[in-house]
Amino acid sequence: MKVVYTDTHQGHDPQLFMVRGKLKRSNEQPERAFRLLDAVRKDGHEIVPCEDFGAGPRAAIHTPDYLRFLETAHARWQLLDDPSEEVMPNVHPFPGQPCSYPESVVGQAGFHMGDNACSIGPHTWEAAVASAHMATHAAQLVLDGERAAYALCRPPGHHAYVDRANGFCYLNNVAIAAQHLRSRHARVAILDIDVHHGNGTQGIFYRRADVLTISLHGDPRNFTPFFTGHAHERGEGEGLGYNINKPLALGTDLDGYLPALREACDSIRAFAPGALAVALGLDTHERDPYKGMKITTPGFAVLLAEIARLGLPTVLVQEGGYLSDDLGPNIASALRGFAGAA
Repeated sequence: MKVVYTDTHQGHDPQLFMVRGKLKRSNEQPERAFRLLDAVRKDGHEIVPCEDFGAGPRAAIHTPDYLRFLETAHARWQLLDDPSEEVMPNVHPFPGQPCSYPESVVGQAGFHMGDNACSIGPHTWEAAVASAHMATHAAQLVLDGERAAYALCRPPGHHAYVDRANGFCYLNNVAIAAQHLRSRHARVAILDIDVHHGNGTQGIFYRRADVLTISLHGDPRNFTPFFTGHAHERGEGEGLGYNINKPLALGTDLDGYLPALREACDSIRAFAPGALAVALGLDTHERDPYKGMKITTPGFAVLLAEIARLGLPTVLVQEGGYLSDDLGPNIASALRGFAGAA
C-alpha cells in the first residue's frame, strides 16, 4: 500500500496538556509518527513524499477566521505581556449566549480552542497543514486509481470542528479527505474507529446527506468527549439519518466490537458511496495509554479485513494510537488485514 508521509510534523511537540487539573506533556508526541513510519517501512509499504495541495482542501472545510487564527496565534501570543510558551485558552464563550467574535488573541484562543489538549506552539500550523496535505494526497491517490492509500497524519484531526481545535486536533484530516473524494463521487462515507468519538467530523457533516458519518467509540457517558457521541445524535435537516453513533462499553474486546462494526458496514453498503474514508484510530488497543477498549494486535487485522470487504476505494487516515511498544505492530497488523481481504 502507498503510505503518504512528511516529517514536517516533528516541529509540533506540544508541552502543555491539562489532565484533571494538572499540566503535563501531551500524549500526542512526534515519536508516534516515527514508530508508525518505521513499522510500515519494515513491512514493505511504499513511502510516498507528501505533495502540497494548496489552501483549497482545508478552506473547503474550515472557516477563514479559524484558519487565520491557527496561522497567526502563536506569533501574536508571544507579543502579550509574560506569555506562556504555547497558546492555551483560559476563557471560553458560554453555550447558548450571544457571542461576538473577539479581537484579542486571548479571546480568540477561547473561541477557537475547545479544550486544554490542543495547545499551539511555534510550528503547530505548519504541522497541521502538512497533515491535511497528507490526507488530501492519499485521497488523490485513490481518485487516481489506487485501491487504498494510508495517510500517516500527525497531528490527528477528527476532533477538529469547522472553527475549533479540540483534543490534539487542529485541521480535520478525514473530513478534508472525504471532501476531496467528493470532487468525483456523489456520496462518500466516513467510518471512525478511534476509541474517542469523532465529534469534529460529526459537527462538520451533521446537516449534510452526501457524506455518511459513522463513529464507533467509547461510551461518552463516562469517556471523553462526553458531550457528543450518543446514539440519539442522528443529524439535522437534510442530514437527519446520515450520522450514526455506536457508543461501546469501556473495556469492549474484539468479540464485542465486531457486531457493531458489521452493522456499520451494512449501513455503508445501504448508503452506496463511491468511496470511503476511515479515521484509523489505534487507541482501542488493550495496552494503549487511554485504556478504553481491549482490541489485541491481531484484532486490528480482523477489523480492517471487515472494512476492506466493503470493496470501496478507501483512504485510511491516521488518528489516535499513543506511545507503547505495540503501536508499530498495531499499524502493521491493520494494514496487513486490509490488504489480505481487499
